[in-house]
Amino acid sequence: MRRDDIAAVRGIESTAYDYPWSERIFRDCLRVGYRAWVIEPVDGPLAGYALASIAVGEAHLLNLCLAESARGRGLGTRLLDSLVAQARREAAAVVMLEVRPSNTAARRLYARYGFIEQGRRPGYYPGETVREDALLLSLDITP
Repeated sequence: MRRDDIAAVRGIESTAYDYPWSERIFRDCLRVGYRAWVIEPVDGPLAGYALASIAVGEAHLLNLCLAESARGRGLGTRLLDSLVAQARREAAAVVMLEVRPSNTAARRLYARYGFIEQGRRPGYYPGETVREDALLLSLDITP
């Protein structure tokens, strides 16, 4: 992901989430050196993106999102493949992430990829009337 991608990324983010990240959050993620990937088809607009921090033997997937028109085509798996490959190059042993229990599509993707539930973070996500917990998932990526 480049700074030039942020407008398109924000477009996907805004349609996918009730509480999207701001442009500033994306800029800050790039500024501090978080790893970032985009799926950019040759014949169309940006289809998806992922951001992760990788440090001290652990990768933390911060955000992965696909445009609605790009879902169900294996692009989420491609983004996870990119993350895992980079995390291994940087000697990470595990990938961690949080996901809303209500995000069934993401939960299916992560389960198919091999992530397992490690716990729950109460009240992690904002909600219209009540905050939603986060499921904490992990994937062992040791060779």
